[in-house]
Amino acid sequence: MQTANNTPATISTPGVAPASDETTSEEPRGTSNRSTTPASSQFQDFIGSNWADRVDELPAPREQAAFAAGRRARLSAAFAGSRLVIPAGALKQRSNDTDYPYRAHSAFAHLTGWGADAEPDSILVLEPNNDGHDATLYFRERADRTSNEFYANPAIGEFWIGARPSLAQVAADLGLATAHIDAFETTDADRTVEKDAELTTFLSELRLVKDEYEIAQMRLAVDATARGFDDVIADFPRITTHTRGERAVEGVFYTRARLDGNAVGYDTIAASGPHACILHWTRNDGPVSPGDLMLLDAGVEVDSLYTADITRTLPANGRFTDVQRAVYEAVREAADAAFAIVRPGIIFRDVHAEAMKVIAKHTAAWGMLPVTAEKSLEPENQFHRRYMVHGTSHHLGIDVHDCAAARREMYHDGEVREGMVFTIEPGLYFQPDDLSVPAEFRGIGVRIEDDILVTATGAEDLSAGIPRTADEVEAWIRRLSPSTDG
Repeated sequence: MQTANNTPATISTPGVAPASDETTSEEPRGTSNRSTTPASSQFQDFIGSNWADRVDELPAPREQAAFAAGRRARLSAAFAGSRLVIPAGALKQRSNDTDYPYRAHSAFAHLTGWGADAEPDSILVLEPNNDGHDATLYFRERADRTSNEFYANPAIGEFWIGARPSLAQVAADLGLATAHIDAFETTDADRTVEKDAELTTFLSELRLVKDEYEIAQMRLAVDATARGFDDVIADFPRITTHTRGERAVEGVFYTRARLDGNAVGYDTIAASGPHACILHWTRNDGPVSPGDLMLLDAGVEVDSLYTADITRTLPANGRFTDVQRAVYEAVREAADAAFAIVRPGIIFRDVHAEAMKVIAKHTAAWGMLPVTAEKSLEPENQFHRRYMVHGTSHHLGIDVHDCAAARREMYHDGEVREGMVFTIEPGLYFQPDDLSVPAEFRGIGVRIEDDILVTATGAEDLSAGIPRTADEVEAWIRRLSPSTDG
């Protein structure tokens, strides 16, 4: 792809702006009216002197560096002759002069191997050459201690946010050529950046099949998430006595995410009682009352930014009622049926179709459908979907809904391949005011979600070690929280 003047076309991932031209010596937003930092040359000379020499030991390349290089090679082959720009993205303002915790754009992290420690406003550039591309990582190197950025800039100054890396350290760590971000801005100020959806689609589809490193990271994320679920159950005696027990659940799980990883991979859903019927309930401000089911949908994001996504539905007092158990086991049957067909060569949408057969069967048997299960499964009917309006599976990886920009023919209608990782998460949700269901079912919401790795001959449930059957869940709660009422 060449432009009319024979210079390489510039392609950038949509929705992620390259670094701005702001000077870092200026006061950050919202602080100039209250700053007390001395500005005299005498003070600057004093604070910039008498520092020990920096000892910059160069690290060995991190484990993911070689995998990231392989991904860049595939990208290079697909876009020969094009100049490719993949920004990490900037800090996002929360309010006034405070920002949200920083997380680099997933495509950038995937192609560089820079995870939770990535520098904001960094840019990966692939410049075309005769053999493919030269990759350079541009970022704002730490300031010299004689610069007022060092002590006066709370956004990036080391006095404020701690040690920042040098170009040489990052180059050694990631196995990438590095340059100061100012070099990118100077060189490219007169170039138009074309935001190309083709690049975004390619980078999304590049992640459909996970490599060895990614699969290992997914295992770590699942294991940490399992510990988070254990923590929540162990704290049930406190959780079930607080007026905002759902928030206590969220806090307990978040503690584990920060101890064993980077953060949570998405907002935790801690939904008790009828809140479990709200698919994306993240307000988490209700009680967890004995007798109710508590739906916990949560995942730990590890430092490489790969995340788990697991759901278990737990009886708050340690024991299912007969109706709760019937709904729970119906959902588990649907999950097991979907898992049973997973192997290379099937079509991704077939996983959902298999789960829906079970959902239709049970809702028909309970008298909730106006037709038979078989009739309901016909495309023009789908009455059973009233009680499960979401899909059964989505790809999982460095994003909780990974590969979201992939083409439908590669995703929903695509062929399942060895190395794919996706969820299986059927559910049943009977709204408390839904008159189409018997009264004893109203207000019950159940979801069971596992993270599935496609193998050469079938599939592995990465989260199978987290109790799944109703009997196992009750025993789990008795073991970790023996003081529950059940």
